[in-house]
Amino acid sequence: MSRTRELAEQFRDEVVTLRRALHQVPEYDLDLPKTQRLILDALDGLPLEITLGKELSSVTAVLRGGRRPGPVVLLRGDMDALPVTERTDVPFASRHPGMMHACGHDLHVAGLVGAAKVLCALRDELAGDVVFMFQPGEETSGGAPIMIREGVLDAAGRRADAAYGLHVGASSQPLGMWSSRPGSFMAAADQLHVRVIGEGTHGSTPFRGKDPIPVLCEMVTALQTMITRQFDVFDPVVLTVGRIAGGTKENIIPDDAVFDATVRTFSEKTRAKVQESSIRLVESMAAAHGLAVEAEYQIGYPVTVNDEAEYEFARETIVDLFGADRFRQRANPRCGAEDFSYILQEVPGVYVNLSACASHDPDAAADNHSPLADFDDSVLPDGAALLAELAVRRLAR
Repeated sequence: MSRTRELAEQFRDEVVTLRRALHQVPEYDLDLPKTQRLILDALDGLPLEITLGKELSSVTAVLRGGRRPGPVVLLRGDMDALPVTERTDVPFASRHPGMMHACGHDLHVAGLVGAAKVLCALRDELAGDVVFMFQPGEETSGGAPIMIREGVLDAAGRRADAAYGLHVGASSQPLGMWSSRPGSFMAAADQLHVRVIGEGTHGSTPFRGKDPIPVLCEMVTALQTMITRQFDVFDPVVLTVGRIAGGTKENIIPDDAVFDATVRTFSEKTRAKVQESSIRLVESMAAAHGLAVEAEYQIGYPVTVNDEAEYEFARETIVDLFGADRFRQRANPRCGAEDFSYILQEVPGVYVNLSACASHDPDAAADNHSPLADFDDSVLPDGAALLAELAVRRLAR
């Protein structure tokens, strides 16, 4: 067993205890004072230079290696929870009504603390510096860009040379399985907001007004046709209308109606094209019916792109540490989005998945974001060991 795995096993009880404490106090968005306090307490006594965020409850910790100067490696763990009411029966369930660590970020934080403990134990052997990035706001407004603006990439006094992160899953793969892929790994996530403006009247005499509802319905179906006819199936687009609202009563034609959609893409070229095409389509359809429209295409998280060389480095490291049978290269990108993408736009690196599925039937298990999502924290030493090993090897290159 590698030195990093041995050390991570020694810290197992500490990181599991931390994870379960975090799970009980889930916090939302950018202001996470209880989570931040638990992190600071867990890092107390380690030889780290710690900086707290100004606009958010982030924690940035820098470990100076014993063999310097050298490269800088950044390791990231996101901290925030979701507005979900937990329905698991674990004894450490959420004590915050309506909030839950349903995406496993409590494991990410605990795993990163574990990696910090391992690397502090190996400090004299490190040929450079390590930045530990504890980040709020991944699920909401995007904490990564704020931390970049506040200097996380240069926290060691020089720009990070590589960045690594991991995400746990509650379903789909057997417990302990790693996966990733080179290139596009997760989607860009944008939003399309449309308000169709008509003219209200009595439902019995629609000709006296301008009914926005049938026009809105035509737009929803036309957007799907646009996707299948204007975009390459091998550079896909997923457009889902998740909200429609209009009217107050069955016999009243309203003045307006609205819909909101999420748009997932896997390349910047297609992302730009769907923005232009969707706005043009809804504007043209409204005009064809003599109605007005307000349409906004809101840019969200970019595509998460794994550097190909860093991906191969991470794959080899996983296989060395855990065996080839515990790694699977994904054939296709994932449609979820991730604000670690902003880090990977600035610094070459890789994002990997680790299954923490607590069920013997991963295909039937509740997925991330479900109130029934159940994560097995026995994988925490493996997550900590991988992050630490990536840092050790990358600094030594």
